[in-house]
This record gives sequence, C-alpha cells and structure tokens, in this order.
Amino acid sequence: QVQLVESGGGLVQPGGSLTLSCAASGIMFKDYYVEWYRQAPAKRREWVATISDDGRTNYEDFVQGRFTLSKDNVKNTVYLQMNNLTPEDTAEYRCNAKRLPNEEYWGQGTQVTVSS
Repeated sequence: QVQLVESGGGLVQPGGSLTLSCAASGIMFKDYYVEWYRQAPAKRREWVATISDDGRTNYEDFVQGRFTLSKDNVKNTVYLQMNNLTPEDTAEYRCNAKRLPNEEYWGQGTQVTVSS
C-alpha cells in the first residue's frame, strides 16, 4: 500500500520559515516526480513546486527564491524549505507523487498558517 505522509506544518510569524516533509512508503521517490500543491480556504488548489525523479526543480513564480525543494532518496523523503513566509502562504499543503502513464498518489496534507 502506498502512503505519502506530510509533516512540518504549523503556525509561523510573517517572515519566518518552515520545512515541510513528505515521506513515502510503498514507492520510491527516486522513480517519481514529486509535487507540492496548496489550497487556501475558498480558493482553488494551486501548484507550488516540482522535483523530478532526477532532482530537477521548478517553482511557481510566487515562491521562486523563497521556497526550496530537495529530496533524500535514502530516507525516501522530499523536503520543502519555505522562507520569508507571508500571510498569503497560509494554506493546506499536500504532496503528490506521479509517474507515467497514470500513476499518482496524494498525501493527506499539512496546514501552514502564517500570522502575527
């Protein structure tokens, strides 16, 4: 059974930092693209960042320069380092692992709240 488990969310002040983790069991992240999405209340889910199976990263413009994705293939975990957080970053963050042609898994999400 495949399971993705996010952790690391919480309450942080504006300008602060958090590191989210997405740990997998049942699959190996070295074989998958892993993405982070977020969804704020009453808003659509939006893509945040992607790390490819070979470690290449892409970021949405609104997090470029503030968020950093990394992957530890030994721990089978992807990390999303988030710096200089703003209230607009408040959302539930979920990780997604996908592999062609149509294999896809989601985690349950972790809440990030940025507030003073």
